[in-house]
Amino acid sequence: MDGHEESNSVVTEFLLIAFTEHPQWMLPLFLVFLSFYLATLLGNAGMVILIRKDHWLHPAMYFFFSHLSFMDICYSSVIIPQVMAMLWEHGTVISQACCAAQLFLFTFFASIDCYLLALTAYDCYVAVCQPLLYVTIMTKKAYLGLVSGVYVTGFSSAFVRTVTAFSLYFCGNNEINFNFCDLPPLLKLTCGDSYTQEVVIIVFAIFVMPACILVILVSYVFIILAIMQIHSVGGRAKTFSTCTSHLTAVADFFGSLIFMYLRDNSCQSSQRDQVVSVLYTVLTPMLNPLIYSLRNKEVKEAVMKSRSRPKAIGRS
Repeated sequence: MDGHEESNSVVTEFLLIAFTEHPQWMLPLFLVFLSFYLATLLGNAGMVILIRKDHWLHPAMYFFFSHLSFMDICYSSVIIPQVMAMLWEHGTVISQACCAAQLFLFTFFASIDCYLLALTAYDCYVAVCQPLLYVTIMTKKAYLGLVSGVYVTGFSSAFVRTVTAFSLYFCGNNEINFNFCDLPPLLKLTCGDSYTQEVVIIVFAIFVMPACILVILVSYVFIILAIMQIHSVGGRAKTFSTCTSHLTAVADFFGSLIFMYLRDNSCQSSQRDQVVSVLYTVLTPMLNPLIYSLRNKEVKEAVMKSRSRPKAIGRS
């Protein structure tokens, strides 16, 4: 009787236990995550400040890049401190309300990242395929409106996804062998019929990742076709270099997300999922400022100018 009641007891809090199988690695991993988090904050904050200060970096693409960097700071801050606390305490208890808040914020920021990458692909398409109309199409009013729509859409999808997920019934086991409160590990703890909720979650997921990937693929098909019509090899390379930083960020971000969410659930492995989640929650936000700067001529020039200003001031 007692065992039956325990197995059907309502779960009001969860225990995050990722990376706790090997206690000897807790402190080294904590220091690694701390260093990655500090690098993420410094790199992305530096990118935002650079784009805001340098008047040459105010076209739509760099405006989108600044918001991407801000989103990287936000959703890294939702995940990494939680992981660090889990490593420090060898497992962390999180209430259902806090778990729902973490899922909502992560979904909100990650969805905006997806939409912004799609918008940047469209911006590359306009710049390469419609260069004479770029100024009239990508006006300040246009890209401000697009970004505003991205935030509203991201909020709506995150809200519905979170409410739907936490309308499920959780009972029995409350251990989440994952880095944070995400949908795949949460669905493993549900009891009863969750078919309707899972359908709603999948439908809303379709409007985020696959839809954004479709926009990006279509944009780059037209970009590649336009580049192939350029007779000069140097002209092809120069034109495509405009979008290489974006394409690198897309491959890095969506590659790990596709592996994580768009695959057969029967193939899931807790340890492998933990490692993959580190790619898009820790490594990608940390590396994005390097991708945007090292693969982009204008950003590198702005960085060089910002470094030379203090020397110029000192001479004067």
